Amino acid sequence: MKDFFLHSAFFGLAVSILCYQLGQYLQKKLKLGLFNPLLIAVCLIIGCLLIFKMDYPDYYQSAKYLSYLLTPATVCLAIPLYENIELLKKNLTAILLAVLAGVISSMGSVLALALLFHFTHEQYVTLLPKSITTAIGIDLSSELGGYVTISIASIIITGILGNIFAEKLCRWFHIKNPIAKGLAIGTAAHAIGTAKAFEMGEVEGAMSSLAIVVAGLMTVIGASLFAMFF
Repeated sequence: MKDFFLHSAFFGLAVSILCYQLGQYLQKKLKLGLFNPLLIAVCLIIGCLLIFKMDYPDYYQSAKYLSYLLTPATVCLAIPLYENIELLKKNLTAILLAVLAGVISSMGSVLALALLFHFTHEQYVTLLPKSITTAIGIDLSSELGGYVTISIASIIITGILGNIFAEKLCRWFHIKNPIAKGLAIGTAAHAIGTAKAFEMGEVEGAMSSLAIVVAGLMTVIGASLFAMFF
């Protein structure tokens, strides 16, 4: 019976959804940013794999259907952007410069860490896509010769940290402009951070959605250049 469930075509899918739902329940109940639903789900899923001694490839085989929803979910972020198109037109130059500054800061910090900790080239390029959405980061990491699974982990961790600390950081640094908040969150913490931006407001969410796309495109171009620096 145990083997039947573990090798079921939907075991991983069911476990992933249940763990995420439990994470959402804990966050609503405890009202603490640390109890991020995705973070809770990741920890619980790792625990399940260890308890049932299940290999990751077997889990992914039955959970991969969730990955198919990643691209359409990202595309749907264009809807609030369309609804705020006039705001985008009025601030286009400032928006592009802000996202560019965020992208350079992100990859520049990876370069600094690589120099400080003596990374190999493969380790260095693995972390370059850490602040862009997974759909783009996977292909970029593979193209640059990085470790794709580690890239995915770094992207998820970056997004979770952004989701947890975004609102606090905006408050600590007295960032009150909704456009600035959204652009900062989307550029630094991609889709997971954007979920927090939508909680903060419609404009923040729309600008964060825009930042995901623009930062992704800039990172694809910029990462190829930064890859030659180390």
